[in-house]
Amino acid sequence: MSGPIVVGFDGSPESVAATGWAAREALLRGLSLELVEAWPWPRTDVLGTDDAIAWSRRQLADKEAELRSVLAAGAEVTSTHVPEDPAEALEAAGRHATMLVLGSRGLGALRGFLVGSVSQEVLRRAACPVVLVRAEEDGPTAGGPASGGPAAAAAAEGCVVLGLDLRHACDEVIAFAFEAARLRSVPLRAVHAWMPPTGSEYMAFAAIGSMDEELSAAEQRQFEDTLSPWRSRHPRVTVDAELLRGHAAAAVVDSAADGAGLVVVGRRVRHAPIGAHLGPVAHAVIHHVRCPVAVVSYS
Repeated sequence: MSGPIVVGFDGSPESVAATGWAAREALLRGLSLELVEAWPWPRTDVLGTDDAIAWSRRQLADKEAELRSVLAAGAEVTSTHVPEDPAEALEAAGRHATMLVLGSRGLGALRGFLVGSVSQEVLRRAACPVVLVRAEEDGPTAGGPASGGPAAAAAAEGCVVLGLDLRHACDEVIAFAFEAARLRSVPLRAVHAWMPPTGSEYMAFAAIGSMDEELSAAEQRQFEDTLSPWRSRHPRVTVDAELLRGHAAAAVVDSAADGAGLVVVGRRVRHAPIGAHLGPVAHAVIHHVRCPVAVVSYS
């Protein structure tokens, strides 16, 4: 896509971190950057007064001017101030965007991260990829594009981790991860976890061992077959394929803890009365992975 990179901005530390990450991503991809600030409060609310609205517009204009000076001619920067619900405004902006970038406040290593209601709603509903950025991220990721170029700054982050589900065709997710690794000139770590079928724990030990070997070999073949065409399309991307036995959510979170700069997971679009949801892997990753997380929807 050639649409802009859209980032939600409200002046908070997490939105500043998201804006810095989005600015560098715009440089990497050669795309424009659009800041969106939603201001939904009615006139009867203190935040809906003329003074409050004027202040919010000034902070948005200041951030736009700052990014223009930092990015120079590297990327076009625009901003939009809308009197709408934040989740609805961002979802609407995402319809013409290459990706949406949102901030998330950290709660510490043991407690995970706070993913607000707006972010969770946008993650469930957005048509384009959504990237969640932590407020604690230091350096160029949090503050803005680094000197030395966006590719150099991205490479300093570490590898791209792809959480791969072989049960579903998810080309959009794989394509996003390979492109991110290519742009950053970093390795791609593809992770797939599998579990033996329910009830196998009651089988004899010899039978369990034989079945595990067969299942593992079959999973490995499917894993390699899935990655093979993408390796051919991106020959300069170094791919490390990790086949792990266990729960997928834990496997991706653990793999991301080992020097990841970006984690990419999928969200299957379900057309059901209960509405959209993230799924257990994406839910675990956005709450427990410290680096930026990209959630990419697929059919």
